[in-house]
Amino acid sequence: MATRFRTVVAASHFEDDPIKGSRFIADVIPAAEPDRALEAIEGVRAVRSDARHHCWAWRLDPEGREVRSNDDGEPGNSAGAPILRQIEGHDLCGLVVVVTRYFGGVKLGVGGLIRAYGGAAGRALDRARVVERAVLRRLSIRYPYEVSGAVEGALARNGAIALRSEYGAEVAAELSVPIDAEADLRAQLRDASAGRVRIAPLE
Repeated sequence: MATRFRTVVAASHFEDDPIKGSRFIADVIPAAEPDRALEAIEGVRAVRSDARHHCWAWRLDPEGREVRSNDDGEPGNSAGAPILRQIEGHDLCGLVVVVTRYFGGVKLGVGGLIRAYGGAAGRALDRARVVERAVLRRLSIRYPYEVSGAVEGALARNGAIALRSEYGAEVAAELSVPIDAEADLRAQLRDASAGRVRIAPLE
């Protein structure tokens, strides 16, 4: 299982040189969830509503469970698939790439479309700002108030990020932790609390 992944820092776009009159504009947009990726695609459609095609692909998680592509009216596998190959070739995830085509009046053929869509996506990704991040695991924990100090110390040492906390008869919290620190965190919580911290995965 991957412990780190590469993704883009911010949205960017790149317009390739026209090919036989057709313009190809690639938008690279960070997205970790399908809903966010779909919003990004619709945003590009709204900005460039006068274009004929908005072809896209996304790869949202490091394990490759959430991967999709769409040709948006171009011949099958001539647009979305080459965009996806560029995302995979750049070893990136957590993003969607939309390549908009303004038709120039001359058909390019399937081979020409593959080169045009893949080329625009690839050159956009070449220029994108990329960062490496840790894969995170979401956990829920419950513990008595008297071990709060020890718990907070263990969370801080292992880079855990608090997502939500509730304070009732005991503390109940949801957090995310780098996956390569999870084993250490579990051991430290167990030792610091004499086993009184209860931990369960959220995913």
